[in-house]
Amino acid sequence: MLGRKRNSAENIAEAEAAAAREQAQTTKRQPEKKGVPTPKRSQQQAARKRPLVQNDRKVARAAQRQQMADQRVKMRRAMETGEEKYLPARDRGPQRRYVRDYVDARFGIGEWMLVLVLVFLFASFVMNQEMRIIVSQILWLFVLAVLVEAVWVGRVVRKKIDAKFGVENRERGLPFYAAMRSLQIRRLRLPKPLVSRGHFPA
Repeated sequence: MLGRKRNSAENIAEAEAAAAREQAQTTKRQPEKKGVPTPKRSQQQAARKRPLVQNDRKVARAAQRQQMADQRVKMRRAMETGEEKYLPARDRGPQRRYVRDYVDARFGIGEWMLVLVLVFLFASFVMNQEMRIIVSQILWLFVLAVLVEAVWVGRVVRKKIDAKFGVENRERGLPFYAAMRSLQIRRLRLPKPLVSRGHFPA
């Protein structure tokens, strides 16, 4: 009887010692908590699954609209200052900059065509039939002269581009680009002229 009691007491003491050692090892493995409650497993999983990209469509659309508005502001500013980085693709590049400077530096009759057409339209309301015919004929002659000038400007620009940048490096559509710009009123041209009249690019 005494042997059995002694064995049971030893077993209990060994079990308590093993439990104490296991608790001590667990305490060493776990970092000391600083008054912060342990998050639940569901909270930890939700934190790991949090998306890196905003999935709210309204917020994403608002951010996209803001980005497009900023891009338009930069492009509008580039149209006034000639900043190459934010110009539209059709106006970008040293060759197109050269064409714009050449057209803006010259005096041309093409930029007055729109003004004369508007004057004729308003004046035709107070003209008689004979005067209207005579003025319309003069206007058609002026339009013909403007078209001839636009073709001539395109050819001159092509020759200058070939001499400056080389025939093999010439971009397509430069004569048409020069002709269309020569038909616009100088103050309304975009990008805005950056050279004075008579100051042709070298």
